[in-house]
This record gives sequence, structure tokens and C-alpha cells, in this order.
Amino acid sequence: MELISNEEKTTKALLVCVDTGAYDAEASMDELCELVKSAGAEPELTLVQKLSRPESGTYVGTGKLEETAEICREREIDLIVADSELSPTQIKNIEKATGVRVIDRTTLILDIFALRARSKEGKLQVELAQLKYTLPRLTGKGVEMSRLGGGIGTRGPGETKLETDRRHIHRRMETLKSELAELERHRSMLRRRREKDGVITCAIVGYTNAGKSTLMNTLTDAGVLAQDKLFATLDPTSRALKLPGGVSVMLIDTVGLVRRLPHHLVEAFRSTLEEAAQSDIIINLCDASSDEAGIHLEVTRDLLDSLGCGDTPVITVLNKCDLLDGSLLEQRFEGCVKISAKTGEGIDRLLAAIEENLPVRMRRVRLLVPFARASLVSEIRSSGTLQSEEYTAEGILAEAVIDERLYAAAEQFLIRE
Repeated sequence: MELISNEEKTTKALLVCVDTGAYDAEASMDELCELVKSAGAEPELTLVQKLSRPESGTYVGTGKLEETAEICREREIDLIVADSELSPTQIKNIEKATGVRVIDRTTLILDIFALRARSKEGKLQVELAQLKYTLPRLTGKGVEMSRLGGGIGTRGPGETKLETDRRHIHRRMETLKSELAELERHRSMLRRRREKDGVITCAIVGYTNAGKSTLMNTLTDAGVLAQDKLFATLDPTSRALKLPGGVSVMLIDTVGLVRRLPHHLVEAFRSTLEEAAQSDIIINLCDASSDEAGIHLEVTRDLLDSLGCGDTPVITVLNKCDLLDGSLLEQRFEGCVKISAKTGEGIDRLLAAIEENLPVRMRRVRLLVPFARASLVSEIRSSGTLQSEEYTAEGILAEAVIDERLYAAAEQFLIRE
């Protein structure tokens, strides 16, 4: 689904919003501008109309629609982007009045998701979200697919076509759900394996464009795509990070969040976001230079709560602090780790915070177990993870990952570095 042309000619977009007072329209339009840029178009102008509710047939009022049509002619607008979800009727009527293609906020986000997806799971999730969005709108696709009456002369192939399309979409959605479920089972197996091996996971979550991928690259040299675009990262990336104290953790970069992200998009990417929910530590990363930083942190907290992360340690990290005055930063946010992923400032404090929140359930050890206590090695094999085992003249030399109970039994046999 390519909504914005990749040709050399830049797509000129007109952004339209109906401000009902239900949310901060100005902040939402600023974000819509960034979304349009991320999709490869150029925001030419924004129009905001205050109404108690959007017009059912045209979204904006009649006068504003005429103004929109005039602007489109004068400025040679290629695309109109509405800041709300539009009905098929609204899209049809705006296009008829302006002669310009119309999309809404959800369609734009889906297009960016499709552009960014790289992994098989990411592509499946994007397609499923697109189909969920398309299905209830089939009746608005055109006269040949709908607009069917109930009398003579109105029945016929149109209804068959519509029902065929619906059945096809339902079948495809079931297929996608099955494939995603299989990938989730595989992910769960890997997760259980990590837990058994004592691998500690740390997920980086936060608002889109907060610098998650840049932080990932700074910490691990992961080579993750890091661009000043919304949704630059869609697929989760995992890399190992060795902390100063010697413990290694698995860092996971997740898809960014956005204000007013439609519910079915959150649902489609829930399995990816659950990587964060299953992590031992969560880094809630925020762009401190944004005027909306407080709201961004709240959006992330709300999502984490919905995923059941209440008992998971959350480290709130303010990124891009090099762009702000230090005293101003202290006034706005207290108790947060302040860093610049770009310059490396504050990274030592972040690593220390991760170490402070490490779970103590598993430990990596090297042991020299006497033959008389060989039963301990058997117990480690069954209850822990025995990584290596070597029989020597002095006893059994073993490397293992064990819990606190086994550690208490094996402590006397530790080989200390």
C-alpha cells in the first residue's frame, strides 16, 4: 500500500484538523507534520477548524471545505491528510470537492509501518492491521462494491463482489493470525530459554523518535537504523550488553509509541510490545527537549500498565539532555537518569541504574565440585543450566547458571577470579 509517491517530485500535503477540544489539537498537528515527513511527503499548510463535532459528511464545515478546495488549486496540493479517522463517505466527499486524494491519520501511520517493517513478523503485523482497518470500510470502496438497494435493478454481481472481498479478507486475517501465533510460540520458547539460561533482559520503550535506536547503538554497537523520523524502528532488535560489574544483559529495542495510536494498531503490535512486558528491567526513554516530554512519559506508562508491567522495575531516562539547560532540566524532572545517547553524556549513570535494578534470581558461576558431591552437579543439570563440565584430578570443573537456592549449596565450591 504505497500512499505517498517515491518519485523525485515531492508530494505536497495539506493537513486538516477539526478541533473539538477533546485533545490538544496543536500538539497533535505538530505530530501529524512529523508523520507526513516520515512518510516522505512535505507538509505545505495546516488548516484547523473549531467545531463541537466533525461534520458527518465532509469532516469540516462547508465553508472550510470550499477554502480547502481553493488552497489545493492555488498551491497544487497532491494529498490531503486529516488528523482524525475518516469515514468512507467523508473521504469520498472531500475528494469530490477538492479533486485531491485524501487519507486519514490511521492510514498514514499504517503506510509508515508498511514502509519500516523489515522482519517477517513486522510485515505480518502491518498487513493484519491494514486488513482490520479496511474490512469495515469495504462498503465505501465504490458503487461497484456497495451502494446496493433492496429492490429490482439493484441486486446482482456487486453484492457477490462485496461478499467475496469480505470472505477473502477474513480468510487472510485468519492466516495471518495463525502465522503470528506460530511466531509468538517461537518467541515464547526463546524467552523461556533465556530465563532458564539466566539471561537478564532489559527493554527500551518510549515515544517514537525519542532516541531508542541511538541509545541501543551507543550501548552495544548494534547497528540499528537511527534516523530523525517517526517509527524509524518497527521490528524489535536484541543485543547483548556487558555491564561494568561483569553481568551481561540482553537489550531489546521496541517499536515507538505515538499519541492517539488507534486501538487496533496497538493490538496488532501487542506481541512485539510484550517483549517489554516480559523483560526484567524496562527503560522508559523520553526526549527531554520536547515540550510534550511529560505527556510522552505518561503515554508510555499507560501502555506499560495495560501490559501488566506493574511489578517490573522501570528506569525513567531523559535523552537529548545536551539540548537543554541543566537547571531547567532539574526543575522539570526529578529522579530521572539524564543522558545524551548522541554524545554519551550520562551513560555511566544509566549503566549504574541498570545494575541497581538487576534481579538476583540467577547467577553465573565456576565451580570445582569434589567427586563425593557429584550429586550437586546432577541437581544443577536438572534445576539450573550446566554450561560446561570437565572431569579433573581434583574434581568436576563446571560452569553454570544457578538460582539463589543452588548458589547457597554450591558457594563453598566457587572458583573465585
